[in-house]
Amino acid sequence: MNQLVFIDNGKTVTDSLTVAEVFGKRHDNVIRDIKSMECSREFSLLNFEESTYINGQGREMPKYIITEKGFTLLVMGYTGREAMRFKEMYIAEFERMREHIKSNVPTLTPNEAMAIALQQTAEMMTKVPVLENRIDQVEQKVDKQITLNSGEQRRLQKAVSTRVYDLEPDPEERSELFRQLYKEIKDRWQVPSYKDIRRQDLLKVINYIDAWVPIRRAG
Repeated sequence: MNQLVFIDNGKTVTDSLTVAEVFGKRHDNVIRDIKSMECSREFSLLNFEESTYINGQGREMPKYIITEKGFTLLVMGYTGREAMRFKEMYIAEFERMREHIKSNVPTLTPNEAMAIALQQTAEMMTKVPVLENRIDQVEQKVDKQITLNSGEQRRLQKAVSTRVYDLEPDPEERSELFRQLYKEIKDRWQVPSYKDIRRQDLLKVINYIDAWVPIRRAG
């Protein structure tokens, strides 16, 4: 069975072929019923549009495109339980198609829906590298802002203590070396305190400490 109701030029319509099939009538008889209706010419032109189709023998044959109003008038004389059931089917389908048009949702074939889904997937895949790059940039910026945690601070302090103790056996002289080394660390990395050293610079600072040589004052 053909689709009962379809959209043609923005209007919900059916056609004489479908009416004939649904109501179990010969198509030429439905054409005859349409032509013999005693409605006004204006109504006929607005609601029964002459068209054609190609039959099984490849011949071009006449048919009518029928609006909802035209359908209602045409099948008014079709009686019987089955005819009434088909009328109800048509009424429900016209209503469904009207709501479909109001919602402005296009009717898509499975192939069209698949093509749109593939296009959206392709567009998303082209955006993934850009998003990943942006995430990397954000992570790099965050890394540059992160300072030493408590464990890393203790690691730096231990490196300072080890270097000072290696350089100076005299306990009374060590305080000056501690002051010098911490000051040079702050000046070199431009931080107010060793605690503000960035995590990414920790290894550089420790290497600097390990190679540090103090400035000795003349005695």
